[in-house]
Amino acid sequence: MSKEKSLSGKTVSLVLGSGGARGLAHIGVIRVLEEAGVRIEAIAGSSMGALVGGIHAAGKLQAYEDWICGLEQSDVLALVDWTFAGGGLIKGRKIIGKLEELVGSTNIEDLDIDFTAVAVDIDHGREVWLDRGSLFDAIRASIAIPGLFTPHRYRNRTLVDGGLLNPIPVAPTLRCMSDLTVVVDVNGPPSRHLKALVSGDAEKSTDESEPGVWDKFKEFMDSFSSDSQPRDTQPGLLAVMMRSLDTMEAAITRQHLAIFQPDLVVRVPKNACMVHEFHRAREVIDLGARLARKAIEDNGKGYEDA
Repeated sequence: MSKEKSLSGKTVSLVLGSGGARGLAHIGVIRVLEEAGVRIEAIAGSSMGALVGGIHAAGKLQAYEDWICGLEQSDVLALVDWTFAGGGLIKGRKIIGKLEELVGSTNIEDLDIDFTAVAVDIDHGREVWLDRGSLFDAIRASIAIPGLFTPHRYRNRTLVDGGLLNPIPVAPTLRCMSDLTVVVDVNGPPSRHLKALVSGDAEKSTDESEPGVWDKFKEFMDSFSSDSQPRDTQPGLLAVMMRSLDTMEAAITRQHLAIFQPDLVVRVPKNACMVHEFHRAREVIDLGARLARKAIEDNGKGYEDA
């Protein structure tokens, strides 16, 4: 009996990690778990994990997948509502508005799957579990990457990205009596063998993408930096911010995996794509599916770069 077939009929608590556009790999993982015949009883997610997990819990993942896979880079930028006030560069109203259009307004307690979005209350410096009330208020709070998205004011709290304190929120799922806990870490170690896992345009390095509006915006932001070093030796402002968050979340992730010891870990290497590359949705989703199959075949050890 194959390992995928051996999962048939099992109940799963699914933990979806933070990681920007890499979080689209969660869709591929969910598809493979469904193919394997598991029943997802509970989902907890941080940042992009909260977004994908919440939409799946609402039963609208296919509609979201169809939409996101049809986006070009210009379409992604059209969803960005820039601001230079409120503690961030992006308001996030256009994105949430589009998601509500796709999914419909709903409350977490009305979902068929137990769902928790994790955010951080920056006024009190503590983790917050959002498991009732508006689904999209919870998602908006959890995706509020500091410095990029404005914080979300909700229930008299100032909330930001849950990945700051808990990039793979296993603890909220412990309330569910499931057979297995599956963690999807989209901030895994860089892979030297990424090309072996993808095909077609996916073989193109993320560093080879043609300059676009996003690149011009990064150049604009970097102009505010006091760095005087040449560009090829000194990263810009946004690059430093994103790398710092990645480094912090990777360290916290290692600690949490050691503490909770989930039954299956699917690791997506952080060089799979850059955090803003949502126009590469199909490639990243397919990569998530391949890595999930490999993790199952490896008897739960997950993807490890050799």
